[in-house]
Amino acid sequence: MWQTVLGRPCKRLNLRQCVLISKVCVHQLHRSSSVFADSCNDGLYPGHIHTTPIQKALLAVGSGVAALYNPYRHDMVAVLGETTGHLALINLRDKMRNDPEGYTILTERPRIRLSTLDLNEMASLPDGSFGREYLRFLEDNHVTPDSRADVKFVDDEELAYVMQRYREVHDLLHTLLGMPTNMLGEVAVKWFEAAQTGLPMCALGAVLGPLRLNSSRLQSLFTSLGPWALQNGRQARCVLSIFYERRWAQSIEELRQELNIEPPPVILTATNNRNI
Repeated sequence: MWQTVLGRPCKRLNLRQCVLISKVCVHQLHRSSSVFADSCNDGLYPGHIHTTPIQKALLAVGSGVAALYNPYRHDMVAVLGETTGHLALINLRDKMRNDPEGYTILTERPRIRLSTLDLNEMASLPDGSFGREYLRFLEDNHVTPDSRADVKFVDDEELAYVMQRYREVHDLLHTLLGMPTNMLGEVAVKWFEAAQTGLPMCALGAVLGPLRLNSSRLQSLFTSLGPWALQNGRQARCVLSIFYERRWAQSIEELRQELNIEPPPVILTATNNRNI
């Protein structure tokens, strides 16, 4: 069915039809994969769904179109990242292996969830400490680390953890970069992540995100925030190689210096809090 439907020339379909087809592909593949997940479980990691290269291609196309149509579909963005990021994940894994702190993270596999955070202790930290500023970011932007979906479609256990770590570190990057979760802040973080990680999903968000900005925010992005984000993404130490859970008491300014991240050139406030 998928081959017949996807074989129709795209120019003959309007945007609504293309989105509908993409959603059908993703839904059908996800449902059929889930039905047989238990019987076909290869034990890579909990929740893993094995997919063939053809199925991954279908997922990538379907989730990509759905994410283009609605960037707030976090489930589609997550699927797109998992089905297109294999080479980038290998590169990130190798960087972590070659860094003592990153190697420890790969060995211990920490998770950033509400169940693993001591919010009372973080609240008691002084202003300017990384833990206190991260907690303030969560409060001001009304977000939670538990909103990050578990990885399903990465067919390598260690690479799956690298992708999971990237997702859970995303809000920490917002804190380090001083960016809220409004559209401009999200695009700036995506520009940083695209330069830092090489993940196609981040590059796509970096390219398409500006299309949803008004003229004044576009000017801010292209004249100050964008160049700053790209430069710092390229020059910064691998952000996945930092054991943030052991850095809560560290000054955020000191941590930025250690990572070679410069303070943002523009201060943004937490308004219009919808994520890309």
